[in-house]
Order: sequence, then structure tokens, then C-alpha cells
Amino acid sequence: MADPQAGTAPAPFDAIIIGAGMSGLYQLHRLRELGLRVRVLEAGTGVGGTWYWNRYPGARFDSESYSYAYSFSQELLDEWDWSEHFASQPETLRYLNHVADKFDLRRDIQFRSRVAAAHYQEATRSWDVTLEDGSRFSSRFLITAVGPLSAPTMPTIPGVETFRGQSCHTARWPHEPISFEGKRVAVIGTGATGVQTIQEVAKTAGHLTVFQRTPNWCAPLLNSKIGAEEMVALRTGYPEMFQRCQETFACFLHTPDPRRTFDVSDEEREAFWEKRYAEPGFGIWQGNFRDVLTDRRANAALSDFVARKIRQRVKDPKVAETLIPKNHGFGTRRVPLETRYYEVYNQDNVTLVDLLQTPIERITPTGIKTSDAEYEFDIIIYATGFDAITGSFDRIDIRGVDGEQLKERWKYGPETYLGVMVNGFPNMMMLIGPHMALGNIPRSIEYNVDWVANLMRHARDHDLTRLEATAAGVTTWTDHVKSLGEGLLSNEVDSWMTGVNRNVAGKQVRIVNRYSGSAPAYRAKCDEVVAKGYEGLVLA
Repeated sequence: MADPQAGTAPAPFDAIIIGAGMSGLYQLHRLRELGLRVRVLEAGTGVGGTWYWNRYPGARFDSESYSYAYSFSQELLDEWDWSEHFASQPETLRYLNHVADKFDLRRDIQFRSRVAAAHYQEATRSWDVTLEDGSRFSSRFLITAVGPLSAPTMPTIPGVETFRGQSCHTARWPHEPISFEGKRVAVIGTGATGVQTIQEVAKTAGHLTVFQRTPNWCAPLLNSKIGAEEMVALRTGYPEMFQRCQETFACFLHTPDPRRTFDVSDEEREAFWEKRYAEPGFGIWQGNFRDVLTDRRANAALSDFVARKIRQRVKDPKVAETLIPKNHGFGTRRVPLETRYYEVYNQDNVTLVDLLQTPIERITPTGIKTSDAEYEFDIIIYATGFDAITGSFDRIDIRGVDGEQLKERWKYGPETYLGVMVNGFPNMMMLIGPHMALGNIPRSIEYNVDWVANLMRHARDHDLTRLEATAAGVTTWTDHVKSLGEGLLSNEVDSWMTGVNRNVAGKQVRIVNRYSGSAPAYRAKCDEVVAKGYEGLVLA
């Protein structure tokens, strides 16, 4: 085998995995169990994926820590103690480093290795993978573990490069801490990342100015510490907890209430929502009445309830109204969970700028100029999100049979088989790709990885060298995914979940790029494909 570090000599592997985040790490572990030669190519200097790159202040889980952890190793479950119900980024990164060390994964990971291109070679039934530095690798199989939210986007505002102060995107936060003490700070963006950043920066900044284009519905996180006795109880209950995650709609500990919004009296409904609002986590989003994401009247009633909460928490009525979304209902976009976020706007050192009223015209060398004012800043933070789900694929020149580009194939929306494979791109498998069941991501990751590992075992045991989804299988699955999205209010809203990103050329039209059915239904379909001898795949 050629040395992968030596010049540009191709290195033959059974599988190359792009990315050393949660899915890449587990996929490496499973394929090594099969005795395969595997190399993980990771752009960063360490493992962790999302939790390696997103070091911004306030970054943390909004799934319960213990429900987010890997479940595949009892020994790992027995030895790791979580300190909070919703762990912070530093703790999560320590956890993933612990996993990498425990299973000796680093010896098969090459860091500082950003993949620029991956081209399928029909003659050898293999993938030729090229890094940005020109290094090349050859592998029978290519597995993408690039993550659904890993391609950050900067705003298309003139003058970004002219700012003379400190600036960064939240997903490319420096490894060294940034002090906001006494500084004039701007945060552009109020999505989930922006909300977490804003509530932390406001604690110490001399003055914080928040530039909001689209307000989001937020709900309380209500985090708390986990004591030693509670951790023992949680560990004892792991089997039941993971079983519940297997059974719920989106693999969270929360699942929709079987009742409809107007099946109960006004008093019961209000009490139910008060209870959900006062509970930690995603209950008010994932554990609400079953029709709030499909029935306009039900969603309007829930939105009115949350709007009242915002008005109660924000002292200035004008500011409160600016923070209340007018173009989408509660839960139709991803719901940020917060810790005293709304109270931030009661502080004297915080100003909210409504970009719908006074848009940013340009970034200047000293700050930001809107249509009606010019602001000076020491630090600008871009919480402007990601080119979601397909964006991380678009940034790699992936070419299949006859040199067809994956980006071109997906120009009008992704087409996949089970969210795992693509016709015309043999021997390529995707982890947490388009048309996958998302929800509580690690629960989906483990199923996805195990399914791919079992396919790889099947290929090994039957001397198969070419695995490809059929065109008919892709059409049937893609149509199925689209049909599941019909009637969902979320598919009528511009968001990363519908593929809309105003900062990316060609991504201003809504598409269906995620599986909207239940996680149990998704797994049942994938299991059925296996039971029928990998129906929908051509195995050669």
C-alpha cells in the first residue's frame, strides 16, 4: 500500500470516509470491525465535526445530553458522566475526543485534509479522491460524513472584507477565546446560532447591537446541572430511554400528543401549553398537539400563545413586536431554544436593529452602515447560518459515471435512494444526507451507519465491487419523500429545511430536501429493502 502522506501517489483503501464528526467516527469503528482498510479525511485539526468547528459562546445541545450520546457501547455508556442536561460545546468535544481515544480511531484519520474532488473510475470501480493540496487517494467505496449543517455562508453584503476590526463566522470561531469586555459588538443573524451567541455576548459586551432580518420563534431551554445521583439514575434508565428514542417520531424524548389542538377546552389547551413552555427541551415543538404543524388554525393559536410569552418577557412593546415573527408560524422553522434570550433586550447595553425596516447597505472599515444609520464596532459576528444539507456536497467536485457532476444532478433538488445512494454514482454512500430522517441526529446516525456497514459486509461476503441505486428506485423514493412533505406548513416557509438560502446563488427556490415522515417508518422502509435482497440496488 502506498504511503498516503507521500506526494500525490494514490493510496488504495476499501473505503474513504469524508469527515470525522459523529457519523464519520462511528462509521470508521464499524468498518474496522469488518476488517476493512479505511481512511478518514478530515479538514480540521481534530475530531468532532459540528462540535469541533462551532466554538462560539453559548454553543450547546438542545437535545438532552444523554439522548444525544452514542448507544453502541455499553462500556462507553457506563464510564461517561454528563454534567448538564444540555451539554455545552466544550463538554461535547471532550466526549467525542474520549470516544476517538477509547476506540483508537485517530490512527486511521488524516487531519488537515480538505477534500476538493471525488471522481468515480468505471474501469477500476473505484473513487479517485483529491485533496486541496493535490494529494490523491484511491478507494473502492466513498462514504460522505460531511454533515447537514457544515457549509457556513457569509452574507452577500458589500465591504465585508474591508472591516478593520475583529470578525468571524460562528462556525469558524477561533480556538482562542474572544473577550467582549467593554467592546462594541455586532451580531448579524438571529437563528439558533445567533440566539445562543447573543445571550452570552450580552453578559459582558460594552454594547451589543443585534441585526435581525427574520425573527424566529424561540422557547426556553431550561437547562440544569446533573448531580452524581441523578447520573446514576439516568444510566440505569438508558435501555428504556434509547428504546423510547427508537419509538418516537423524530428520535427525541418528546413525541406529538395524540390529541388535536381543538379537541380540548380553551382552559385545557392553555394549561397544556403552559406546562410545555415550562418544561426543558423540545417538548413545546416536538411534543405538542399532533396538528399544530399541519393545521393553520391550530398553528395560529399556538403562535399567539408564544407571542404573548414574548410580550410578557420583553419590556419595550415595540421591541417585543419586532421579535415576534410575522411570516411563519411557531415550529414551521427550526425552533431555537434559549436561556433568558428575550430578557437580553431589556438590558441598557443591547440594541435591536430591524433589517426589514433599515437594511444593511454595506460593511465599512469601522463598522456597519444601514439605510438610516452608521454604526462603529470593534467586533462583528456573522451568525448567518449554513448552506444546509446539500451545501457540503456542492463544495466538493463529486463526479459519477461519465463525469456527471452531483451538483448538476441536484440543481433542482436532491434525488436519492433512501437518502443513502444516488443513481449514476456507484459505490458512494451518504451518512445523514438529503432525504434522511433527521430529528435527534445521533440516533439517526447510528441507524444510518449500521445500515451502510451491513451493506459493506454484504459486498465483502459476496465479492461485490459495484453497488448502485437504480433510476427507478431513486424516482420512487424521491417521489415518496416529496409526498410526505405535502400538507406540512414548514414546506411553505423559506428556511434551511426547505433549501432556501439568500446568500447562495441558485438556492432561492423551495425544495424538499429532507424526509418528513417518522423515524420508525424510515427505518422500516430501509429494513424492508434489505429483507428483499437490497431491492432498488444493482449489486455486481
